[in-house]
Amino acid sequence: MDPEKTAKVPWRQWGTGLEEPVREQMENACSLPVAVQGALMPDAHVGYGLPIGGVLSVKGAVIPYAVGVDIACRMKLTVLDLPVAKLNADRERFVQAIERETRFGVGSSFSRRRQHEVMDADWSVSPVTARFKDRAWDQLGTSGSGNHFVEFGSLTVTNAEAGLPEGVYLALLSHSGSRGTGAAICQHYSKLAKARRTDLPGPLAHLAWLDLNSHDGQEYWAAMQLMGRYASANHALIHEHIARRLGVEDRLDVENHHNFAWKEQHAGREVVVHRKGATPAGEGVLGVIPGSMATPGFVVRGKGEPTSLNSASHGAGRRMSRKQAIKTLKWSEAKALLQERGIYVISAGLDEVPMVYKDIHEVMAAQTDLVEVLARFDPKIVKMSPAGERAED
Repeated sequence: MDPEKTAKVPWRQWGTGLEEPVREQMENACSLPVAVQGALMPDAHVGYGLPIGGVLSVKGAVIPYAVGVDIACRMKLTVLDLPVAKLNADRERFVQAIERETRFGVGSSFSRRRQHEVMDADWSVSPVTARFKDRAWDQLGTSGSGNHFVEFGSLTVTNAEAGLPEGVYLALLSHSGSRGTGAAICQHYSKLAKARRTDLPGPLAHLAWLDLNSHDGQEYWAAMQLMGRYASANHALIHEHIARRLGVEDRLDVENHHNFAWKEQHAGREVVVHRKGATPAGEGVLGVIPGSMATPGFVVRGKGEPTSLNSASHGAGRRMSRKQAIKTLKWSEAKALLQERGIYVISAGLDEVPMVYKDIHEVMAAQTDLVEVLARFDPKIVKMSPAGERAED
C-alpha cells in the first residue's frame, strides 16, 4: 500500500465501553485508500474486517466483508388484527403458526417450495446466483440459524407517527437474511477482492474492495441487490403465511436491511455507504432495532445525523462470544429470567440467551441523537434455531 494513502479519514463513535479490537477494526477501515468517512454504533462488536455495528462510506467501490456474510439481513415487524391478550389465552395457536410456516437451522428448507415473484427475477446476474437459484428457492420463506428469530409480542405505540394510534397491539417480528446464497456470494467475491488487493496488510485483508466500474464489482453489486429482494421476500412470506394461518389481516408493516451497501449523497458527493449491522436512520426513515429474547425492541424514526452517515445500531450487540456463552452460561439461569418475564421460548441455543447481549436500554440511550423511539416491542413467544446449530449470522 502507498503510505501516503493510509491517513485515516474521520470517524465517530457512539456509546462507551467498546472493546479495543472493535476500535482498531474501525481505525483500519478508515485507513483504506477508498475510505471517506466512518461511524461506530453503540452495539458494535468484533467482526470480519469491518466491525459489526460499523458504518463506512467509500468512493467508487464496494467491500464484500463490509456488507457482511448474511447479505441483506433485515428486520420486519407486522401488527396483526388480534387482541394482544390472545398471546396468553391461545398460546399454542401462535406456537403452531411459527412452527409450521417457517423453518430454522443451517440448510433448512421447505419440501414444497413457496412462491414469490423474486424467483422470476434475473438470477444470471452472477455465476453464484445462477448456481444457487434452486437452493435459494428451496429456502425461500425460511429463517436460518444464528441470531435469527421469529417472535410474537406486544407493541406499545407511544407516537402515532409510527402508523397507528397510541395503544398496545399484537405484533409479529422476524429477523433473517439471504440464507446460504448470500453467504456464498460474500465468500466468492471476497476471494476475488483479496486476489486483487494482495498489497493489503493482514489486518486489512478482509476489507479488500472491488471497483464498482469493474466486471466483478458490477456482478457483486447486482448480486447484492438481488439478495436484498430475496431477503425481503423471505420475510414477506413468513409474515403472509403466519397471518393466513391465524386468519387475520395486518395493520402495519415496518422493515429495514442492516447488512447492505447503498449509493447515497453525503457532504455533496456520491459515496457507497456500508452498514454492517447498522440500521438506516435518514431523517424520517422508520426502522426496527431489536433487543434480545427477554428485552424489548423498538420501532424508531431516523433523525438523519450526518456524522453517523444516517445510521443507528441494529440491536443490543453481543457482549460475549458464542463459545464463551456455551462455556460459561447455564440454561437454568436463562429459564428463570424468561419465566420471570413471562416469555415462552419454543427453541433456541445457549449462545443466544439474554445474558450474551448488551443492555438494550443503554444502547438506545447512547443514540438519542440518531433515532426517536415511536413504539416498544416486548417479546412473548420466541422461536430461534435449536441448540447445537452453527451460526449463519
